[in-house]
Amino acid sequence: MNIKAYIKEKDWKWYFRIKVIPKAPKNELFSVMDDWTLKIRINATAERWKANKELIKYIALELWIKRKSINIISWLTDRIKLIRIDYRNNTI
Repeated sequence: MNIKAYIKEKDWKWYFRIKVIPKAPKNELFSVMDDWTLKIRINATAERWKANKELIKYIALELWIKRKSINIISWLTDRIKLIRIDYRNNTI
């Protein structure tokens, strides 16, 4: 599966929702929900922001962008997160 297929674009920014499944054996996009929320397994626990940091790292590697351009803009402590990526001049 490709993350780019599920991204909404507006003003040099990408937006998408993710449901994080922590404590997985590996990082992977494994499913898409009916409302286009991506389900991503993350190989980290949900304590001390480890899963969020690993999620940002995974997204950056998948989309070939810098980590600093990825923001979790809502639901920081929930499993469903809204992600914003400012990709203007931030590709690797």
